[in-house]
Amino acid sequence: MTDRQTIVVIGTGYVGLPAALMLAKAGHDVVGVDINENIVRAINEGVLLIKEEELQALLDDPAVKANLRAQSTPCEGDVFIIAVPTPVDPRKKVADMRYVDEAVESLLPYLRPGNLIIIESTVPPLTCRERITPVIEARTGLTVGEDVFLAHCPERILPGDIFHEIVYNDRIIGGINEKTRDLAANVYASFVKGNLYKTDDITAELVKLMENTYRDVNIALANEFAAVAETLGIDARQAIELANKHPRVDILSPGIGVGGHCIPIDPWFIKEVDPANSRLIFMSRLINDEMPSRVAARIRRAVREVPVPRIVALGAAYKPNVDDPRESPAIKIVELLREDGYDVAHYDPLIEGMEYPSLVEAARGADLLAILVPHRVILEELARCRAEVEAAMRRPVIERYQ
Repeated sequence: MTDRQTIVVIGTGYVGLPAALMLAKAGHDVVGVDINENIVRAINEGVLLIKEEELQALLDDPAVKANLRAQSTPCEGDVFIIAVPTPVDPRKKVADMRYVDEAVESLLPYLRPGNLIIIESTVPPLTCRERITPVIEARTGLTVGEDVFLAHCPERILPGDIFHEIVYNDRIIGGINEKTRDLAANVYASFVKGNLYKTDDITAELVKLMENTYRDVNIALANEFAAVAETLGIDARQAIELANKHPRVDILSPGIGVGGHCIPIDPWFIKEVDPANSRLIFMSRLINDEMPSRVAARIRRAVREVPVPRIVALGAAYKPNVDDPRESPAIKIVELLREDGYDVAHYDPLIEGMEYPSLVEAARGADLLAILVPHRVILEELARCRAEVEAAMRRPVIERYQ
């Protein structure tokens, strides 16, 4: 491996903890920092709060146990990695940078000449140069790019497959100068098997936003096609399947909206820095954000003939086969229905506290079984016992909405 370094990882959630584990496995002395004492305690006790079997095995590895510790405040180190959330302000639709700002403030007392700071958090372009650099220089007297070094190396991981993605995905290494890029690349080279592509910090900041915005825009296109198909009274999925027979067409499947902590958030950061040139991005966000309302309207129509309907909604995660409900459109759909007075039971077998004893019991007495998030486990159980599920329902109508 490269030379052993002390690496302080601030934020030990879906992004920071996997990075800390991999760096510890690579032989670095790693300090995971989190303001949540429960997370700190769990890491030190060898308990993984993220449901990833391969990551739990990594946490159990003797080398990782020897090299990783967690605490609630930073300490001196060679490298500081900031991996905290950057939500969007729900009213202004701009980046809420308080967690990044607090993380930067927390490390300043420990910053020494030669240190490297890596921002893994997704941030608007110009954040490193115009927001973080002035704070470091004003508060420490150190010059960024000469005395200390600041890089942006955005994460590229997918919940449900974190271990593979953090190791084998290519990484973007953005730095203000060549020395910064070399120092940051040296850190990731200790465990990343994908390619490391070096660029400047502003380009790296935009690249991450482009990746998720590309997906958001394409999802919006599929959802808009589905809306047109509904108006025409035709099957949207069949139309998309046939359109995709064209060798240069690859339309995504329509859904119930966009969730998670990346795709529905990151496009707003581009609009924040250049609204005049973000019109398509803005419209795509509006289309995807209105999908829960459209799906809720479809569900209302499905039970309009029932005097007092009972609806059972399945799936609360933001996408199939994960246990992460952040920004989930399924939750929004259920909230909209309940606000209108509908009796809605909401289950998700992958989310703690939302499990059902069996699909048959969950569906008992229902007038509509609405599959909002088609987890594999739900579809497999339904395939095994569909007749029993329908027999348990008051009105055997089962609809899948994505």
